[in-house]
Amino acid sequence: MANLHSNFNQNIDYVFKIVLIGDSAVGKSQLLARFARNEFSLDSKATIGVEFQTRTLMIDHKNIKAQIWDTAGQERSSLVTSMFGLLEFCYENRSTTYEGQPKLWALGIINIDKVCSIYRAVTSAYYRGAVGAMLVYDITKRQTFDHVARWLEELRGHADKNIVIMLVGNKSDLGTLRAVPTEDAKEFAQRESLFFMETSALESINVEPAFLTVLTEIYRVVSKKALLANDDQESAGSSSLLKGTKLVVPGQEPIPVGGYSCCKYS
Repeated sequence: MANLHSNFNQNIDYVFKIVLIGDSAVGKSQLLARFARNEFSLDSKATIGVEFQTRTLMIDHKNIKAQIWDTAGQERSSLVTSMFGLLEFCYENRSTTYEGQPKLWALGIINIDKVCSIYRAVTSAYYRGAVGAMLVYDITKRQTFDHVARWLEELRGHADKNIVIMLVGNKSDLGTLRAVPTEDAKEFAQRESLFFMETSALESINVEPAFLTVLTEIYRVVSKKALLANDDQESAGSSSLLKGTKLVVPGQEPIPVGGYSCCKYS
């Protein structure tokens, strides 16, 4: 089980990097602020570039530091200020031609290949080392959910194949404005083997369980890998999420991937 009380006087046993992805204005930064500092600001400004915050907590008597990375989402109106706006840009322009050449290339405005090459390098750095991801959409904006599949493809193209992913439908406090049925999100999560939860950063609903579900599952995976590595020396050279000691999680069943999870932690 996870202990919500941070302990800064003991050594850190694990550092887990988690990335937040999804369109802009879905509440990624607010979710991070709520989890890391238990804060919410109605005047929150759009994230420019990349930032991260940390929070230390205890899982199975181990001090876990969650290093959570936040980035700007899709900004159609300002690609320069949105690193991940280039995701949409590269997808839209890679097959759009003008007399056999990429449209903007032909107009002499920009070198598509160079832009997307830089984009791929930056996104690779963002995802590098991530063992968990929160894929966030806004339940009141259907388009943000429609873009989830593309974000997931991007994530899986850069991150470790064993990364733990939570699909998060944020702003559940605005239920009367809902544009994404919960069942649609559940079906997508089950099809893609993702965890799923609806949250409200404003009202602090399910924010804690969402992050802790991901962190606990990462710990379970890391512990299992450590056990297998000790049992089979040949696996020592294989890739893994993180190195760990020989651990088990007493009294805790693995959380099933692919269904709606809502867990209580003490």
